[in-house]
Amino acid sequence: MKVAALGLALTAVVSGIVAALWGSGALVGSIAFGLLATVIQVVAHSLVRPAIAGPFKDLLRRWGYGMALRVGGIVLFGVAVWARQDLFLPLPSAVGFLGVLVPLLFTETRLFR
Repeated sequence: MKVAALGLALTAVVSGIVAALWGSGALVGSIAFGLLATVIQVVAHSLVRPAIAGPFKDLLRRWGYGMALRVGGIVLFGVAVWARQDLFLPLPSAVGFLGVLVPLLFTETRLFR
């Protein structure tokens, strides 16, 4: 649950920065993709955690599933921006997604200590 709480906090901070830079119209994309990044990372984290003590093959497979989820988020970002550019402004939405996903990705490395 620490990952989820951190993701929500990062979404709030990044969305505040986005609102300051691009205005309140950019908040929808920033918040939506910040929350998507949080969900993706929570699921990826829960996939990897049980495999840490197991065989390397299982760890690698589960890590690959997490990476597939992250790529799926990028695809979803592209589709959403293409379909509704009025709602999901490209740059603020990307900042919302990457501004949450990248820091959370670094928290995953703490599992390997």
